[in-house]
This record gives sequence, C-alpha cells and structure tokens, in this order.
Amino acid sequence: MNIQWYPGHMTKTRRQIEADLKNVDIVVEIIDARIPVSSRNPDIDAITAGKPRLVVLNRADQADPAGNRAWGAWFRKKGWSVLETDAKTGSGVNQFSRVVQEVLKDQIARWQEKGLVGRPVRAMVVGVPNVGKSTFINKVARKKSAKASDRPGVTRGKQWVTVDRGLELLDTPGILWPKFEDVETGMRLAFTGAVKDDIMDVETLGCHLMAFLGTQYPNVLAESYRLKEVPAREAEENEVAYGYRLLEACAQKRGMRISGGEFDTERMARVLLDEYRGGKLGRFTLELPEEV
Repeated sequence: MNIQWYPGHMTKTRRQIEADLKNVDIVVEIIDARIPVSSRNPDIDAITAGKPRLVVLNRADQADPAGNRAWGAWFRKKGWSVLETDAKTGSGVNQFSRVVQEVLKDQIARWQEKGLVGRPVRAMVVGVPNVGKSTFINKVARKKSAKASDRPGVTRGKQWVTVDRGLELLDTPGILWPKFEDVETGMRLAFTGAVKDDIMDVETLGCHLMAFLGTQYPNVLAESYRLKEVPAREAEENEVAYGYRLLEACAQKRGMRISGGEFDTERMARVLLDEYRGGKLGRFTLELPEEV
C-alpha cells in the first residue's frame, strides 16, 4: 500500500495542540463509528492526557447499533464520556452542550464557588480528516460559525466558535492524521471513503469488503443482491479469493458482463463500495473492541 504514514506537519500540529490545551477545559474527539480505531490518531491519548474527554461516535446511524453499544462501553471503561451523533442530519448533536456540561459539572461548580458565574466552557475539537469534524462544528454552532473575540493567553488571531453563552469551541489547527500501522487500517479507511480508492486496486478492495460482509452479514448480502444463499468461505480459500467469488455471484445477479461473457467484477466492486458508502446496504461496524 502506497500510503505516507505520518506527514511531517503532524509534528507542528502536535505542538499547536499541546500549546492550546491550557486554554481549554475538555477535549472532544470526533471518530467514525464504523471504524472507531482506524479513524483515530493513536497519539491523541498521550497528547491530551489529563484533560476530560468526550468521544463523539459520528455517523452512528451508518454503524451497527450493537457495534455502537459495544464501542460506547469500551470508551466509557477508559473513563471517557460518549455521544452518538450523525452530524450530517444533526441527530444527537442537540445533546452535545448538555453532555459537555454534565462531564464538567464538578469543574463548573468550582467556578461558581469562586464567583466565576457564567464563565463559558471551552472545548477543543479534534479528529482526523473525513470523520465529519467540520460538519459537526457547524451543526453544533447552528451553521452560524460565529467567532468569539481573542482570549487572554491565546495566540493573537486564534478564533473560537461560539455555540451559546455557555460553550465555545476551538477547532484543531493543522491536520491530525491517522497512523496507517497496517494494511487493515488503510483498507477500512478506504472502505468508508476516508482515503482515496487508488491506495489499493478497487477490485481488490471490493473483494475484501465482500468477504467481510459474506462472513459477518451474509443475510444482508443475500437480500441486497438477491442471492439465494451466500456461500461460506472454504477452509483453504483466502479472503481475496472468497470475496472475488462473491463479487462474481453478485455481478451475475446484476447482469454485469464484459466482452467475452465474463462477469464484470471490477464494476461490481465499484457498485459495492458506492452502495456501502451511501448506506444502501445497511448499517455495519467494520471493527469491534475484541479485535483491538
């Protein structure tokens, strides 16, 4: 896989985040609920250690509800709060302010004891590209994207987004990248469209996704492509070979052929990826806590 892992500007981004941490009360991490580990930057835990954390499982509407529950429990076990959202439609976003206030209720009580009544909560929002961070911020701010004035101790010119009188958001400067530590991570990011398809041959990518669905969600696959049954993976069959067999079966059902009468598995792979990303196949979680 031709993926550059860890661009040089990540070092600069890390320094900026560390510098800004002293000006915020909570770190809000946006991740893709379908691939909660693959869509994170693993260094963020070390960078933001010591700050209260809220994990936003975005695109939860496209993930398996059982998977959302499992990941919610997994993150809460780490001591973090969890909120399920779909930033595109706004589902769950209206709970954000209340959840943040709940996470920081003890801190807010201490401020009030000191006479800091009305002091707004300041939250830093972090997330790798294509997890819906910008959409989330705009939806929380009701698309006003109103900017608060500069804050004492904050680099001049740094802009804050005011949500309401009690909450201000700081978007992470620079770009925070996921770490492509293995082929599986890159593949999951490609499945969801978070990285370009050209990191891997589209047909091969389709084989892997088809094999996953055939193993984990055979009934959905059968219903979506009108297969009488989804054949099980044979003992000596590798994942790509199994996925290719399923691609052929689905291409046959869709009447996809190329000259010579062969089934057009490449076209079928593109259709599969498009339908998966468009939510037409159903709700799937591509990785689970027990695999971590």
